[in-house]
Amino acid sequence: MKLLLIVNPHAGHGRAGKWIEPMRKRFAERGIETDLRVTGHPGHAVEIVREADFTRYDGLAAAGGDGTLFETVNGFFRNGSGRHIPLGVIPVGTGNAYARDLELKTMGWEKAVDVIAAGKTKPLDAGLYRCGQGETWWLNIVGLGFVADVVQTASRLKWIGNLSYTLGVFHRMAALKTFRMTLTADGRTLERESLFVEVSNTRYTSNFFMAPAARLDDGLLDVTILGPMTRRQLVTAFPKIFTGEHVRLPQVESFTASRIRIETDSPKVLTPDGELTGFTPVTIECLPGAVGVFVP
Repeated sequence: MKLLLIVNPHAGHGRAGKWIEPMRKRFAERGIETDLRVTGHPGHAVEIVREADFTRYDGLAAAGGDGTLFETVNGFFRNGSGRHIPLGVIPVGTGNAYARDLELKTMGWEKAVDVIAAGKTKPLDAGLYRCGQGETWWLNIVGLGFVADVVQTASRLKWIGNLSYTLGVFHRMAALKTFRMTLTADGRTLERESLFVEVSNTRYTSNFFMAPAARLDDGLLDVTILGPMTRRQLVTAFPKIFTGEHVRLPQVESFTASRIRIETDSPKVLTPDGELTGFTPVTIECLPGAVGVFVP
């Protein structure tokens, strides 16, 4: 097997860079040749993967966090080789939400390498959204409203890991504000006053158990809408998001759909997989079985 290996050396507070040679050695010990590409700036993984000749490889692996995986997937779907190769996930970043759903998060990078070497793959869903700023592919979630505000704060606190999202929640509560939206899901239209909307392919958002019923292979996306809440109510409800109990709250609405259109009273920034790119109005769709992923 020959593998295109993408590594973000800054992932995991710089720990990923120290693991590059041990990773390559472990792959080599398992009979896998690696073509190593180390990212050097934001968007670099998109460029590397987009321009790669997939006919030269048997697989592609992203070693980093959710941001590295996000860039890799966007390069993957923009690649013009005419061939799709399976994707491996080596979770050495801070969030690693997608790896949680693959049950890789607690394994460590060594076991993730072994999963790729074993060669078992499964077709899993991906997400795509289109807005005025273009097309974006994603694997975890895309959100807007309060959740995007939290990401903006957390992005400045990445050095403290997943705790940055929790601190972002409490920081953004000071400016808690609803917005009007029209959401159409598989032909059904809803008019709502909301604090946030999150569309999930995975169960986890960072370490939040946002969509407990989500599955990676059902051809559907899980929509979570949070309606109006006071700050006091939000503080009280917040711990429930770690266990998934928040979906039982009267202010929370959840359902599945394969295609969603969202229009808001004013443009809202979109947050796919912990990044910030694009604005509403937006059309979001599930791409069933679009990515072959190395799985345990």
